[in-house]
Amino acid sequence: MPNLLIIAKESKELVGLSSELIRNGFECSISLNGNVLIEQLATQAPDLVLVELDGYPGTWELVHKIKQESPVALIALVARGSTDSVDGNLLVDDFLISPYDARELVLRAKRLLNKTRSRNGEVIRCGDLLIDQVKCEVTLSGKVVMLTFKEYELLKFLTSNPDRVFTRETLLNSVWGYDYYGGDRTVDVHIRRLRSKIEDSSHTFIKTVRNIGYRFRTEY
Repeated sequence: MPNLLIIAKESKELVGLSSELIRNGFECSISLNGNVLIEQLATQAPDLVLVELDGYPGTWELVHKIKQESPVALIALVARGSTDSVDGNLLVDDFLISPYDARELVLRAKRLLNKTRSRNGEVIRCGDLLIDQVKCEVTLSGKVVMLTFKEYELLKFLTSNPDRVFTRETLLNSVWGYDYYGGDRTVDVHIRRLRSKIEDSSHTFIKTVRNIGYRFRTEY
């Protein structure tokens, strides 16, 4: 479940946005005090941050501070009357102008998370699933998942090509190599084992495409 931190003044609109995000599979927390932000970023490690920009200089400084301290993706919530003061070089990944449409925010948040999932070449993040390519380590909800070498390579290949459907033959050639003489059944066995280790009632990552093969879902 993607973890989202909202930094904004308390309001009915904010509660509505938070409720809609939760209904769409996000875990949300709200900070009313930007001064404790850095500590929250360190302890909470959110996947996405929403910051309400109200036109005051301190809010612009807050955005820069966030980006200096963390590579987290950031969406700015901009009051309509403050758009003229928005710096075109502001370090935000996306923005939404008031009055805020909760459904539009959900779509923008999902799009941004999918886009930033593989932006860092050393880390691939897919919701609660994290692949550290430096350590060759996979974690799910912060817990290390023990994979065999081929399971790890198969997962890395699928997550590096999200939503693309691969035949069993393509997966076999890409992960095992063209000189491997095993049959397509090898792929099915490894997919089944991989699913047993990274999927549960709250996580479904790999989808079977009937009569074709498999794809890694961007919506989890």
